[in-house]
Amino acid sequence: MTVKIEDGCIACGACESICEAVFKVEDIAVVNESAVEANMDCVKEAADACPVAVITIS
Repeated sequence: MTVKIEDGCIACGACESICEAVFKVEDIAVVNESAVEANMDCVKEAADACPVAVITIS
């Protein structure tokens, strides 16, 4: 699976608070790709919780 942050991230920190193993918020959210597979449940939860819907999973 691939997780991407699309343009429009507002760096609110919701994804990081839900799934800190995968997401880190700097100026925008960044993805730790090596941790995605082991944390898919919280990745999906973070994507659902994103207020601007910029987390895509493919």
